[in-house]
Amino acid sequence: MIDYNQLLAVAIEEAKIGLAEGGIPIGAALCDGAGKVLGRGHNRRVQQGDPSVHGETDAFRNAGRQRGYKDKIMVTTLAPCWYCSGLVRQFNIGAVVVGESVNFQGGIEWLKENGVKVIDLHSQECIDMLAKFTREHPELWAEDIGE
Repeated sequence: MIDYNQLLAVAIEEAKIGLAEGGIPIGAALCDGAGKVLGRGHNRRVQQGDPSVHGETDAFRNAGRQRGYKDKIMVTTLAPCWYCSGLVRQFNIGAVVVGESVNFQGGIEWLKENGVKVIDLHSQECIDMLAKFTREHPELWAEDIGE
């Protein structure tokens, strides 16, 4: 049995690295069906000046080329935005583990409607981390979600 909280801990660690670098605290990991981490990453939009480097895309890229994704699990501290939800659908990633969806719903309902298994862990640590960030940096958060 996969310990989703253990996988989320990897994403949380990545989110904290991103925050320490002056970025947005969203971390992710792409794992295989047994829970082995293939790639991990965090939102680097601020650090790299690249709007496409979200936590999920960073983890996806760091995992390298895979033969298929149906049995893969994307673990992320926050419900994936539409861009990252599109990544999940484009490559048919079979499951998404979400740390929280209180501060941002993203595309999780759309993912569910399209057959992706979504597991929302309702992590208080994730909820608190992003809530604090959005309070302290509302303009940066609005930029990140395209508002």
